[in-house]
Amino acid sequence: MRGLTPDPPPELLVGLATSDDAAVWQIAPRRALVVTADFITPVVDDARLWGQIAATNAVSDVYAMGGRPLLALNLVAWNSEELPNELLAEVLAGGEDAARGCGFVVGGGHTVDDPEPKYGMAVVGEVDPKRMLTNTGLRPGNALVLTKPLGSGVISTAVKRGKAPDTTVKRAVREMIRSNERAAAVGLRHGATAATDVTGFGLLGHGQRLAQESSVDLKITVGQVPIIEGTHELASSGMVPGGTQRNLDWVLPHLDRGTVSDADVTLLADAQTSGGLLLGMISRDAAMAAVTELRLDGHEAAVIGEACESSNPGKIQLRQ
Repeated sequence: MRGLTPDPPPELLVGLATSDDAAVWQIAPRRALVVTADFITPVVDDARLWGQIAATNAVSDVYAMGGRPLLALNLVAWNSEELPNELLAEVLAGGEDAARGCGFVVGGGHTVDDPEPKYGMAVVGEVDPKRMLTNTGLRPGNALVLTKPLGSGVISTAVKRGKAPDTTVKRAVREMIRSNERAAAVGLRHGATAATDVTGFGLLGHGQRLAQESSVDLKITVGQVPIIEGTHELASSGMVPGGTQRNLDWVLPHLDRGTVSDADVTLLADAQTSGGLLLGMISRDAAMAAVTELRLDGHEAAVIGEACESSNPGKIQLRQ
């Protein structure tokens, strides 16, 4: 993919080179566009909730860059022979719910026939380049803050297999429809230096990329990482998505797991849908201030580790 734009123009502030969450194109000295796209297959049975989750997931990349969403286009793959248009209307209504909640406009979209339904959005936002968050800004000594608990991948798999308790599903849905707007704003106010959102590659996958692009290593205290209640039990019973195992296979060469159990490592690699932000904060005091404010707002945020100097960047050390 990096070879697609071998000589990017100076207006492209963020492109393929650093595998960041979104592209950023500068249009004025203090203004740049943030552009991203994402779509997912159904993760819950309720069509409107799926639409809301998918839209919240798509716009999250804008918040991960420190930006504000402006406009979105729906991206739809739909099995028109087996699924009624009324059901699609519910999905789109869920996307509109998320857009209204985040303050952006849905201006249209595109639909194709597909045996497997998919829904998401292409989103355009804006950001001040001087306040932009990227995955290259982490520095040694920065504290790491995770703004949502992990577990949505395991729980979604359990939903598909009819094994997920209702209370666990409701808890996961509450997190998946929670916008990262507030988390990004609080992080910036308290001195965020870098950010990425935790989605398909899991905490370990996104964390490794953050470390690699910032030329640091990460130390993560596993006991401080928030996990949705009930997820451990589901993972132990085999409710692990294929994407989580692929994440593990990819990150293991970069991982010093110490004495951390297989179950805990699996959850750290769990492929998330509409997960939280992983923020680099300028100091531990700043991180604690951000976490305190987010918890008062109902976010299950936590300080989970720190960045450190490295001679071979991109390593992650786990500790109990």
